[in-house]
Amino acid sequence: MIKVTPILLAILYALAMYRFSAWRTAKELDARSTELADPKLKALTDRMAAALELPRIRVNIYEIDPVNGLAAPDGRIFITRGFYNRFRAGEVTDTEMASVIAHEMGHVALGHSRRRMIDFSGQNALRTALAMVLGRFIPGVGVWIAGMLTTLLAARLSRSDEYEADAYAAALLTKAGIGIAPQISLFEKLESLTQQNGGKPPAWMLSHPKTEERIAALRALEAKWGAQNPIV
Repeated sequence: MIKVTPILLAILYALAMYRFSAWRTAKELDARSTELADPKLKALTDRMAAALELPRIRVNIYEIDPVNGLAAPDGRIFITRGFYNRFRAGEVTDTEMASVIAHEMGHVALGHSRRRMIDFSGQNALRTALAMVLGRFIPGVGVWIAGMLTTLLAARLSRSDEYEADAYAAALLTKAGIGIAPQISLFEKLESLTQQNGGKPPAWMLSHPKTEERIAALRALEAKWGAQNPIV
């Protein structure tokens, strides 16, 4: 018979780690971020806010170099300083930046950002619980199988979230009159923007769908919804 006490302890550990991770993330973001103040981007976020019937959309600059956007578990939207610098240098357009903001808003609206924190903090607990169970039936390799299953599950959930956030952003950008084209053009240049460490993409891209598959999904939405009216 499987003892449940170690599994319950693993679940309690996951809950404790979630609270700690959320607190630590919020503290880090508070210490290293400021509100974005850019007239061109504000004009676009105001259009998206109007489409959602919101008074405004606040975007923050997170003072780190990697090119990325992120949605915090508390619902705040962030663009990294590295990404904003690429925009200021002309490597990324204002509408492409708007597509990043819309994508991160999708993660918040669909509950991904909070769930990801739970997933991240619970992975070790889940891996431990699975190892305990599988280890009784498959001694020696149970721990390896548990780790592999946990990693595969986390990656699958992350890829699903990205497709959903892409679709949310596409709908929002379309409703705001910006269109899907900036999403596609950004994806086409994303790999070159994020290349680091001798030409290798950053680790976070490994849990994302392939760029060409995301573009294909957006083109399918574009064909379904009809011609767009992007900003000229």
